Amino acid sequence: MAEPGAVSVVIPAMNEAAAIGPLIRDLAAAAPWREILVIDDGSTDETGAQAAAAGARVIRHPYNKGNGAAVKTGIRQATGEYILIIDGDGQHNPADALRLVARLGEYDLVVGARTGHTQANLTRRLGNGALNWLAAYLTERAIPDLTSGFRAATRAGLLGFLSLLPNGFSTPTTTTLCFIKAGYNVGFEPVAARPRLGTSKIRLSSDGPKFLLIVLRIITIFSPLRIFVPIAAVAFAIGAGYGIWTIATQRHVTNSSVLLVMLAVIVLLVGLVSEQISALRFDERR
Repeated sequence: MAEPGAVSVVIPAMNEAAAIGPLIRDLAAAAPWREILVIDDGSTDETGAQAAAAGARVIRHPYNKGNGAAVKTGIRQATGEYILIIDGDGQHNPADALRLVARLGEYDLVVGARTGHTQANLTRRLGNGALNWLAAYLTERAIPDLTSGFRAATRAGLLGFLSLLPNGFSTPTTTTLCFIKAGYNVGFEPVAARPRLGTSKIRLSSDGPKFLLIVLRIITIFSPLRIFVPIAAVAFAIGAGYGIWTIATQRHVTNSSVLLVMLAVIVLLVGLVSEQISALRFDERR
C-alpha cells in the first residue's frame, strides 16, 4: 500500500475556476499528500488563482497545449514515488482517492472505473462502451473504463511511457493500454462519477475517432498481430471462398480471388515484421 505522503496529486485544469478550489480543499482534507500540483493549461479565467488560494502548487502553461500535455508536465514536476491524477472539473470524489492509492504496491496502475449509470449521457456511455469492448479484445483483458481520468500509478511507470502520451484528451486511454500490454499489474476500482461543473471539452464527433486511432496505434506498437492477423484472415477467407465458388460454378479462378489471397499473405507478413520490430523496441528499452 502506498502512503499518501509518497503520492503527488496531479490535476490538469483549463478554465475550471468554479470547481478547482473545492476540489483541492477536499483532497487536502482526505489525506496528507506529498504535494498537490495544478497544471493550469493556459486558462483564461481564475483557475490558477483559485488553485493557489486553496493551497496547491500551480504550474502554468503560457498557452493551451491540451490535457495530455498538462498531465505530462505534472508527471515531470512531481516529486513523489506515486502519482494520483484527477480531473479538475469536480467529476471525481476526492474521498475515493484513498481507495485507489491503497491498491498501489500490489498494482502499478489503478484506474477509477466509473459505473455506467454515472457517466455523462447515453451517447457518451455507448461510445465509451464500444471503446472498452475494442480495447478488451485487442489486449485480451477486461477493461471496464478505458477513458477515466481518475487514476493512480507509479511515477517510474508513467515516465517510461511519457514519449507515447499524446497532448490531447487521450492520456488515460494511452496509459491504460501501455501498462497492460507492457505486462504491468493494472487494477480497476469502481467509483461513482458526479456531474461535472461547467461544459465538457470533449466532443464525441471529433474526439471519438481520435480515441479509436489511439487504441489501434498503441496495440500496433505493443502487439501488432492482434490487428494484422484478423485483417489477413478476413481477406484470405473471402478470397479463398470466392475462388472455390468460381471453380465450382465457372471452372476457373478469378483475378479478384487471387488478389485477395495475395493481400492476406502480404498483410500477414507485414504483421510478422511489425511484431519483430515491437520486440526489438522493448528489448532495447530493457
